[in-house]
Amino acid sequence: MLRDIWKNKAQFISIFLMAFIGIFVFTGIGSEIVGLENNVADYYEETNLADGWIYSPYLNDLFLKQVWLLGATTDMERQLVVDSVADFENEPEITLHFVENNTLSKFYLVEGEPLDINDSNGVWLDKRFADAKGLEVGDNISFESNGYRIEKEIRGLGYSPEYVYHASAYAVIPDFSKVGFAYMSYKAFPEDTVPYNVLNVKFDGSPSTYSKLLDYRLNGYYATFIEQSQHPSVYEIAGEINQHKMMADILPVVFIVVSLLILLTTMTRVITHQRTQIGILKASGFKNKTIILHYVSYGFWLVLAGSLLGLILGPIIVPPIFFPSMINSYTLPVWSSFWDINFIVLMILTVIFSLAVSYYAISGIANEKPSITIKPKPPKVSTSGFIERSKFWKNVSFNVRWNYRDAKRNKLRGIMTIIGVMGCSALLIGSFGLYDGLDSSKNWEYGEINHYDTNMVIDENASVSRIDEIAGEVNGDEIMNGKVEIESQQHKIMGSILVLNETDLISVTDDDRNEMEIGNDELLISKKMADMLGVGIGDSIKFHIIGTNEWAEAKIDNLYADPLSQGLIMHPDKLEDLGLNYTPTSIITAEHVNKSYDGIKTTNTLDDIEESWNKITETVWLLIYVMSFFACVLAVIVLYNLGLLSFTEIEREIATLKVLGFKTGDLRRLLLTQNLAFTLIGFILGVPLGSYILGIMWSLSDRVYITSPLSITNVLLAAAITFSLSIIVNLMFSSKIRKLDMVESLKSGE
Repeated sequence: MLRDIWKNKAQFISIFLMAFIGIFVFTGIGSEIVGLENNVADYYEETNLADGWIYSPYLNDLFLKQVWLLGATTDMERQLVVDSVADFENEPEITLHFVENNTLSKFYLVEGEPLDINDSNGVWLDKRFADAKGLEVGDNISFESNGYRIEKEIRGLGYSPEYVYHASAYAVIPDFSKVGFAYMSYKAFPEDTVPYNVLNVKFDGSPSTYSKLLDYRLNGYYATFIEQSQHPSVYEIAGEINQHKMMADILPVVFIVVSLLILLTTMTRVITHQRTQIGILKASGFKNKTIILHYVSYGFWLVLAGSLLGLILGPIIVPPIFFPSMINSYTLPVWSSFWDINFIVLMILTVIFSLAVSYYAISGIANEKPSITIKPKPPKVSTSGFIERSKFWKNVSFNVRWNYRDAKRNKLRGIMTIIGVMGCSALLIGSFGLYDGLDSSKNWEYGEINHYDTNMVIDENASVSRIDEIAGEVNGDEIMNGKVEIESQQHKIMGSILVLNETDLISVTDDDRNEMEIGNDELLISKKMADMLGVGIGDSIKFHIIGTNEWAEAKIDNLYADPLSQGLIMHPDKLEDLGLNYTPTSIITAEHVNKSYDGIKTTNTLDDIEESWNKITETVWLLIYVMSFFACVLAVIVLYNLGLLSFTEIEREIATLKVLGFKTGDLRRLLLTQNLAFTLIGFILGVPLGSYILGIMWSLSDRVYITSPLSITNVLLAAAITFSLSIIVNLMFSSKIRKLDMVESLKSGE
C-alpha cells in the first residue's frame, strides 16, 4: 500500500488535501458559527433578554395590570428610553434608559459597580463608547435630552443585550465615537414622575399569539409591539450568522465530493494496473475479503488523516480570521469558537463514503475468477455512434477524433473534470459577483440616489421657525425619515419611511435605476419590502410610525427600488391626507456644513457614510479572497490530477503516436484540446451555478436589495482564471511526454 501510494503520490496527496480542505472549512467556519450562536445565546440568557418590547405612552398601573391579565405574560419591566446628545464636540447620539429594577435586558457590567436602582447620581455607560472617548469609571458626563441637561458620574462600564448591533440611523456600520447608550435608575430622571414609554415583557407561547392578545385587550393603547427576532440588534446578528452558515454549507460539499471522485478514479486506475497482480494473489489463496480490505484501506487512511487534520486545525485557524472584522460591527462580552458533534459526524460520513468509493472500485475485480483476473483486461471497445457515422466526422481533424473517442472510453474522468471546473468557476463568479454587487450598490446609493453633502439631524425640541431658519441659512431641504411598522394580510414587518418635499438632493429610482416622479397623492413601497409582505401595486397596507399608535391604511400606488432602505416613500401631502403629522427630522444640503447650530442634534456627511461602507467591504473582501483562493486550489488540484490520470491511462497510445512520428508539441496539443473542452463545458455549467449561489447570498438579508446582474466582466475574468489554470497545468506535462520511455510503455500490456 505504501509503495503504491508513493508511486501515485500526486493523486493521493490531492485526495488528502481535498478531504482536509473540506473538513477544515466546515469545522473552521462551523466552530465560528456555533461559537457565535452559543456566545449570543449565553449572553441573552445571562442578561435575561426580553421576549418582546411594547411601546406605549400609557404605561400606568392599569396598563400593567391588563398586560398581566393576558395570561401569557410571565415577567415585565418598564423603562423610559429617550434619545440624547452627549456633551462632546461631534455631539454623539446616546440612548438613555431609565430603568425600574433592571431585571429584563439587564446591563452587563464589565468595569465598576453593579447598577444600583437607588443611585440617582450615577450612570452606567456603553463601554465601547467610553473607550472611543477615553472615559473611565469616576468621570463625569452630561447629556442633553428634551430640554433637560443631565450630568452624572460614571459608576460602571459595560454592554447591553439590546445593543449587540448598534448603529446610527445615518451610518452603515457602528461608529462607537458617535453612538452609544447609557443606563440610569428611574430616580435619576429630572422630574418626580417618570413618563415610561417601553415595557419589556417575557411571555409564554408564540410572539404572533401574544401580539393578537395585545390587540384584543389593549388595541389603541400601545403604539408598537416588537418581538425578539425583529429587534434590530437581534435581527442583524442573526443575519450575520446565517450568511456564514451558507458559506460553511457550500464550500465543504464541493471539496469533499471532488476528493471522493479523485479517489474513485485513482483507485480504479491502480486496481486496473495491478489486475494481474491481484489475479496472482487470488490464485495463491488470498481471499476476496483480504484483497478488498487491502485496497479499501488506501483511501481510508488518507481521507481519515486529512479529515482529522482539518478537524483539528479548522477551529484553531479560521475563527481568528473572521472574528476581528466582526468585532468592528458587533459587541459581545465573549468571542470564542465552539466544537459541535456535527464536525465528527461529517468526518465519519466522509470516511464512510471513501470506503464505499474504494469498495466500488475493487468489488468488480474481486468477484472475478483468478483465471480471468490474471489476464490483462481487454481494452474498451468504442462503437461508432451517430456522430462518427456522419459526413461531418470525415471533415474533423485527427486531434478532435482522437479526443472524442478517448472521452467516450473514459466518461468518469470527463465527468470529474467537468464537476471540478464547474465548482471552481461557480466559486469565482460568486466571489466576484459579491464584490461587484456591493460596489454597484454603493454607487447606486451614494451616487444616483443621495446627492447631498451634509445631513443635519433636527433636535426633537427645535421649533418650526428655527428649522426653517437653519434650512434657509445652509440652503437645505427638510425631510422626514424614521421607522415604521408595516402590516399586510400575511405579514407585519419593520421598515423605514421617507417623506420628501420638493428636493433634488434625493432621487427615487426604479429597478433599472431610472429616476421616478412622486405624485403628491402617491404612496410608494420598496420592491424588497413588497416581496417580503407579499403585496403589489393596488394592494392595501396598514402602517404606523414607531413611537405613535396612529395607524393609517393606504393603497400602494407604485414600487421603488433602493439597495439599503426598505420601506415607504411619499409626499408630505399624502402623509397629512392619511391623518399623520409631517414632522421634519433632517435638513439635507449640498453644502459642506461644519458649524454647530442650536436645534441640530448631530451632523453627518455623505463622506462619513461612504467611509462606513468601505469598512463593510473589508469583510466582504476577506470572503472574496477565501472563495477565490479555494476556487483556484480546486481547479489546480482537479485539472492536474485529471491531466495526470489522462496521461497515465493513454501512456501506451502516446508512445505509439511518438513512434509514428508525432512530435512533443503535437501530443501536448492533443492533451490540451481535451482539457480545454472539458474546462469549457464545466465553465458553462458553472456560470448559472455561480449566479444561483450569488442569489442565495443576496437573499439572506432582508435589508439589502441588489439588482446587479451577473456582469460580462466578471464572467470573462472567471473564464480567464479558469482557462489559464487549465493551460498552465497542461504545460506541466510537457516534460513527461518528452521523457516517455516508448519501449517500456509499448510492452506494458504484455
